[in-house]
Parts: sequence; C-alpha cells; structure tokens
Amino acid sequence: MACPVCGIVFEELQPRIFSFNSPFGACEGCNGLGIKMEFDPDLIIPDPELSIADGAVALYHNHVDGWRGQYLAAVAKHFGFDIFTPMKDLSDEQRSALLRGSRERIKFAMSMKNGEASWSHQGQWEGLIPQSERLYHQTNSEYRREELEKFMKVLPCPRCGGRRLKEKVLAVKVAGMSISEVADLSVSEALDLFEGLSLTEKEAEIGRQVLKEIRARLGFLERVGLSYLTLSRSAGTLSGGEAQRIRLATQIGSNLMGVLYVLDEPSIGLHQRDNGRLIETLKELRDLGNTLIVVEHDEETIRAADHVVDMGPGAGIHGGFVVAEGSVGEIEGDPNSLTGQYLSGKKRIEVPEKRRQSDKFVRIFGCRENNLKEIDARIPIGVFTVVTGVSGSGKSTLIYDTLYRALMRRIYRSSETPGLHDEISFDSEIDKVIVIDQSPIGRTPRSNPATYTKVFDPIRQAFAETKEARVRGYKPGRFSFNLKGGRCEACQGDGLIKIEMNFLPDVYIECEECKGSRYNAETLEVKYRGRSIAEVLDMTVEEAREQFKNVPAIRKKLDTLLGVGLGYIKLGQSSTTLSGGEAQRIKLTRELSKKATGKTIYLLDEPTTGLHFDDVLRLIAVLNDLVAKGNTVVVIEHNLDVIKSADYIIDLGPEGGDGGGRIVAEGTPEEVAMVPESATGSFLAGRLLGRGSDDLSDDGSRRSLSSPSMI
Repeated sequence: MACPVCGIVFEELQPRIFSFNSPFGACEGCNGLGIKMEFDPDLIIPDPELSIADGAVALYHNHVDGWRGQYLAAVAKHFGFDIFTPMKDLSDEQRSALLRGSRERIKFAMSMKNGEASWSHQGQWEGLIPQSERLYHQTNSEYRREELEKFMKVLPCPRCGGRRLKEKVLAVKVAGMSISEVADLSVSEALDLFEGLSLTEKEAEIGRQVLKEIRARLGFLERVGLSYLTLSRSAGTLSGGEAQRIRLATQIGSNLMGVLYVLDEPSIGLHQRDNGRLIETLKELRDLGNTLIVVEHDEETIRAADHVVDMGPGAGIHGGFVVAEGSVGEIEGDPNSLTGQYLSGKKRIEVPEKRRQSDKFVRIFGCRENNLKEIDARIPIGVFTVVTGVSGSGKSTLIYDTLYRALMRRIYRSSETPGLHDEISFDSEIDKVIVIDQSPIGRTPRSNPATYTKVFDPIRQAFAETKEARVRGYKPGRFSFNLKGGRCEACQGDGLIKIEMNFLPDVYIECEECKGSRYNAETLEVKYRGRSIAEVLDMTVEEAREQFKNVPAIRKKLDTLLGVGLGYIKLGQSSTTLSGGEAQRIKLTRELSKKATGKTIYLLDEPTTGLHFDDVLRLIAVLNDLVAKGNTVVVIEHNLDVIKSADYIIDLGPEGGDGGGRIVAEGTPEEVAMVPESATGSFLAGRLLGRGSDDLSDDGSRRSLSSPSMI
C-alpha cells in the first residue's frame, strides 16, 4: 500500500476514512468543511465609481481625516494616482498594489488634525486584503470580527477544491467516480448509477448487501419527491418540507410496525405533481401497521385521509373545540364545519373577473446561479406575480438569491453578493424591496403584536392624555414596560422571573411583585375607559377595537389586523408564541398601515404555509390591497388558489435540480394553463374551470383562453 516513487502511503481502507467528519479522511486545509472565508475585493471596494476620498474603501469608516486615509494617500501618491481618482480609473498594477500590497519602500507622512504634531517614516504597504486578514486573526473582539466578516465571502477550499476529503481518499474510485463525485449527484442520478453498475459475479456477491441498502434508501428519497436533491446538499439550505420528507424516508426504510407517527404539514414546499407520491408513502407506512396523525391544510391530503378531525370553529380564543369528525363525506355534510364547506364547494375562492396588466418590468438577464440555465426573467411592475414550478426548479434561487440580492445591491448598496447574472434594469422607479417571511417578529418575549405594528405608541399616548395621568405628570413613556418609571423593577417589565437551573432548562415563573402585569402599582392606577394598560395588553384585537373605537389612529391599525383574520390574538401576546403564518400576517399589516409610495417590491415565499382555506382567502385580499396601492407583489407559491388569483405567472421547470432552471411558461393563469409542458398549468386548468362550462371543450380541456406565452 505504498508507492516507492512518490512516497505516498495508504493505510487499510476503512469506512471512516471516507467521512469528512473524521480526522482520518477530512482535508487538512479546511478540516472537512470544504470552504474557506476570504476577503473579497468587490466587497472591500463595492462601488468602482467612487474615489478613496468619496469612501470607496468600505472597510474604513473615516476615509480622509483618519490616519488610515493618510496612509492611503501616501500609497496613492507613490503609485501615481491620488485619493480623488475613481477606482475604475486605476490601472491593474495600481489596483493590485492597493489591495494586495507592495514590497516597494514608500514614504508615509502623518499629521494630527490640528497640525501640532507630525511624523514620517519609510516602510512597505501590506495591502487592504492582507491588513484585513491580519486584523481578523489578531482581534479578540467578537464585534470587530463580525464587522470584518461583512467583507468576506465563502470560497471553496484551495487544497481540496471544496471536496472536503484528503487527496488519497479521493483517489479511490467506484465506476470511475470518487465518493465526492458520487455525493454531488442528485438522488435520481445516484440511483441510476447504482442500478446500472457493471459487476462481476464475485463483486456482485461482495457488494450485494451494501448495494441493496443504497438502492433502497435512494428509492425512498425518490418516492417522497426529493429526486432533484444532490446527496451533498447542506442541511442548512433545505426547506422545512424537504427536511421533513427526508426524515419520512428514513422512517419508511426502518420498516417499523406499531408506531404512532405525527406529521406537521408534510406537503410544505411540495408541488401538486409530487403530492400523490407523498400520500402513497403515508399510506404505505399505514399499511405496515402504523398509525399516522397528520396536521394538514392541503385539500388532496385531507381527501386521502381515513378519518378527519376538524378543529374550530374559529382561531385562538374562538377555537379549541372539535367541530366535526369522521370521513371526508361526513365532514362535507356538517354545516358547522368551515373546512367541510370548502371541501363540498359551498364556499370557495373565486377566480378574479379581471387580471391587472403592466407594460413596465423589472428585467434580470443571464441568471445562472445554481441550476438556472442563463434565463432572462421579467417581473411586471404594479401587479401580483406568482412564481411557480416543481420543487427544486429554481424558484428561490431566481427570486431570493438573484433578484432580491441584486435589488438590495442596486437600491441600498448592500454588500450581499447576488446570484450569477449579467444585468438588472427597471422600466419604472423602485425605491424599496421588502421580504415578508414567516420568521418571528421578535426573538424575545418583550416583542408582541402591539409593539411590532406600532399600535402601542398611540395607545400609550391615549393613556397619557387621561385626566389622572396629566394630574400625576405621566408622559407616554410611563406606560412602556421597557422603560424605568412605569414598569415593575422586580422583573424589569418582563412579567416573568427567569430561574437558571444547573444542567436543566431555565424555568420562568410569574413575577410575585406585579403578578405578571409588567407594571408597578402606580402606573396601573391610571385607567382608560375603566381599563389599565396591563388589561389593554391582555385584550384581543377584537376587544381592543371596541375599547378604542373613538381613537382613529388606534382603530385604523386594529382594523388592519382584523382584516387579515387576526382578531383573536392578544395585543401583548409574546412573539415567541405566534405561529409562522400569524407572524407573516402581522408583518403584512405593518406594511398595509404604512403610507404607500407605490414603488415597493414585496417578496413572499409560500405565505400559505399553515393557513386554512378561509385564511388563504383573506391573505389574497391583503396581497391585492398592497397591489392596489401601486406596489409590486411577487410570491413563490404551490397553492392553486393563490396561483389562480395572480395577474401574472412565471412557471419554472420542467423538472427539479439539473432538469429545471428554465422558464417553461409565463403569462396570465389562463395562458399558463394552456401550455402542455407546464406541470403547474395542467393542475391550474382544473381550478380555472370554476369560471363556467362555456370555457370547456368536449374532452374537458380549456378553450376560448388567450394563446400561451411559451419559452
């Protein structure tokens, strides 16, 4: 196991040397990470139009007055330019000297601002990048390190090329491929590889058990609709639905019986085309002798269930009851079940009578990040656009990795690097780009709907204007639980006391001083229409709307919360107890209450996650309200009710992974429904039938729809 020529020595091949998590196999250069953080010249000097004096070097906060500015001035003078020369006018040699340093001796002269002291010396200029690397490795300040990391980007490890393993490990091949090359295949490609291995009779006998396991596990992943995922895909880049389906595939492979499985919306992120596969997988688990409880809003999954339990009748304080249970037919026939009314068709989300049109677009050319195939995309301005496509077709890469980051760089001069593309242009002015996702509205219990939507400000003002508050000299700040004076100091306005437990999770108990009200006794004595500030925070939105019906500033914000179906949440409810869908709708209300500029682009990724049919109806109305103000709304979505309500659709595909990344169809829902290559279009046609039978030909296909726009 040794070569007498080059001296390389192989130890006995063992499974552990093929793992990048083991020191026996991990690349020494990156310790198996496959990446290295390096300073990026384009982040250090983001705008080549600027000069040093204008602040071209984003790394430095004080561009001219500080001693660093004087250093740069000396470097510029030595290499034949000055601090007023735009970066784009520098020669390659001058730019290299500025960024990478030089071995030449340079005369540096320093002087204080008042001119009282000065000094000079000769030395070498180490360069902006080497200087940043030195400071990054020398500093003990976490804040300073985070600041410097803003100018770094992740690059493949130069030693292993991002493959994570030692060179001699990568020299071991199966079917002419190293383990790293196999891991870079998609699930379907890997399955084809191992199904088609050409082996001798002896090799087949040796590898029989191993190949059986590999083929079975890859087969499970394919059956739950994940054939497009590469085996080496980082877990942090997986959506919640993808991660859940991977765990589901693991359970199928275990062949357990007598197990109770509880799944929370497994259809998240799944295209209708793949939904059938998922349902078959769940039935397979059931048929093995297991019990499955699935929390779900997807109509197809509900109809496939053996038994349905419908909770309600409303949400929050209006819910908590079993409204109906039984077969799907029994649920449909129960007049008390809101879900049943949508399943039976008594209630439904109607197709819009008219589609908005726009002749102005945001155009982004040559998108080629991840699996995008050099596509040119155009987003109509001032309308409601939905981006569709099967899972893994490139929707998030196009909208978030490329479009969003390109807009951030163009509008806000962000340091984020957009996905690979050639150019972005607007036919009309865009002044803001806002992402409304399902992340929490706050990370601490102090954050709540009242503070996030800013309705707490006029509420505190209303309390400060009461007779009792004016007599005592209380200002609005007195009624904030975040400020000294009005809050309970025993818990500092938290209402809870944290007890740290050694080796156990922290325990929170109600504050004995204020009994959880957050305020001191003097503040609670001030009442507005018979209610203290703590009692107001404990009100639902509906109750608060009645309490403050005569205060327009408060009533308007509360009406917006009611409009998105959040009348049941409490004003002071901790943000950490809100679901993703509730957090997203609170963010939408905040945007709706702002004064519209009509030049904003809103980006949403599957906002229907966790929403009932009735909530989806409200969500569509809210999105249309944003568009009615002149804004542009772009939504990545699989929900057919949202898709059919769009003004414009961009459908990506035709498959996931390498088989995707192309625009299959674009146009109105009616146009996309006519494109036979569009997987979304085939399902969309069925939903559009609600318009009436006149739109159908004898074979059930669409007719009298405008011709498709197909790419």
